[in-house]
Amino acid sequence: MPSRRDIQHRLVTTFQRRLGNPLLRRLPSQQLLETTGRISGEPRITPIGGRRVGSQYWFVSEFGERSQYIRNIKIDNRVRVRLGGRWYTGTAHLLPDDDARLRLRSLPRLNSAGVRTMGTDLLTVRVDLDS
Repeated sequence: MPSRRDIQHRLVTTFQRRLGNPLLRRLPSQQLLETTGRISGEPRITPIGGRRVGSQYWFVSEFGERSQYIRNIKIDNRVRVRLGGRWYTGTAHLLPDDDARLRLRSLPRLNSAGVRTMGTDLLTVRVDLDS
């Protein structure tokens, strides 16, 4: 029998894939993460919410290693991030030892509230942006 976390993960990711992400990707101000598909090798674009701090971009994945983009990063950590309508290349680092709940306090409130509410396996990600 599936656990509550499994059911929550399935419901949220189905909503995101079918409705949320396609709509958000079209918004010019939406922050986006582009990874390389681990099987297809094709670009995969995911709406995210985080904050740039100097030459780094920080965000928290709500489903950690269950997220498709995290699984892609584990295979190829070269990514692109769209911030303010401009694309930046960088290297993503998964930080399982970082306190993701504490990290959310330093990130945009609305997105952080959603991640805290819907997430089941929080994982901090830092992208070192190329200059």
